[in-house]
Amino acid sequence: MSWYGKLTFGSLGLFLGGPLGAVIGAALGHHMVDRRMDMGAATGGLKQVEKTRAAFFASVFSILGRIAEADGAITEDEVAVVDNFIASLNISSDEREFAREVFNEARHSHYSIDDFASQFYSINRNNREIVSSFMDVLFQVAAADGKLHPAEEESLNRVRRIFRISDHQFQELRAHYFDEADKYYRILGCTPESSDREIKKNYRKLVKDFHPDTIVSKGLPEEFIQFATRRFEEIQEAYEKIREKRGF
Repeated sequence: MSWYGKLTFGSLGLFLGGPLGAVIGAALGHHMVDRRMDMGAATGGLKQVEKTRAAFFASVFSILGRIAEADGAITEDEVAVVDNFIASLNISSDEREFAREVFNEARHSHYSIDDFASQFYSINRNNREIVSSFMDVLFQVAAADGKLHPAEEESLNRVRRIFRISDHQFQELRAHYFDEADKYYRILGCTPESSDREIKKNYRKLVKDFHPDTIVSKGLPEEFIQFATRRFEEIQEAYEKIREKRGF
């Protein structure tokens, strides 16, 4: 996480501003010494792609914090899912603690899930690969316990509306993680009735959009590469399964 090593105390919160900045500033508040020094570090020490990656990281755990509180009370199981998710990331112990602080601050913040999602979208509105990857990560975490609770689904729906993700795309993601029927066709955004030509066209587009190198170059944080890689492998597997079945 190259951007994390460049942070000076509360600098991430200062350069992000808005709801995300407030939560990040609070999460790192006990480390702050001089805000003016932090501002200089934030604006001069981070490249644009590193700022995008930092915003992605902060937004994931802020939104997960609000989703956890969506039904009015967070359970031990929900905390365990997020803790397991954090543990799965290839980051240092300090960075894991930072992620937990962001998650907890967002849970108790007066900002809504809409506030966090809107700020993230404003930063990445012209970067559809990053927006799609973000939604995919949220679904992967939601699916970790094998169930999609009504409050979780409503929260994810609120995010997808802010992200300008169509209901059709949302339902495809939902079915991908929570419904096994016609799984391989759904991964490619097709149905069993789709033509070979349509399947090949969708496959080529998805391979281009979800190739880990493409997404990383757009600003996906290094610690989330495994999720992009997993999706890319699923796309390839789905295509091979359908190709073998159809014989093209």
